[in-house]
Amino acid sequence: MSGSANAPTTSSAPPSRMVVDARGSWCPGPLMELVRVIKEEPVGTEFELLSNDEGSRKDVPMWLEKAGHQLVEVRSETGYDRYIVRKSHE
Repeated sequence: MSGSANAPTTSSAPPSRMVVDARGSWCPGPLMELVRVIKEEPVGTEFELLSNDEGSRKDVPMWLEKAGHQLVEVRSETGYDRYIVRKSHE
């Protein structure tokens, strides 16, 4: 008897998303927090970095381009910015 009929599939599962709340942390804190969690998580993981540090507006996109990860979206919220990032490689 085979149990394959109940085998879970993950091909259509959305990427996991981790929130990195760096509000109140100042340069280079938000970027360093993002770098730390990106190193720990698997390729394909998405991150929501929340930062109210104005330096992040320049630092985060520059680092992501240099490191080869994807900046999916940046949204300005009331009092902070939300960066949606996807890890592209190890």
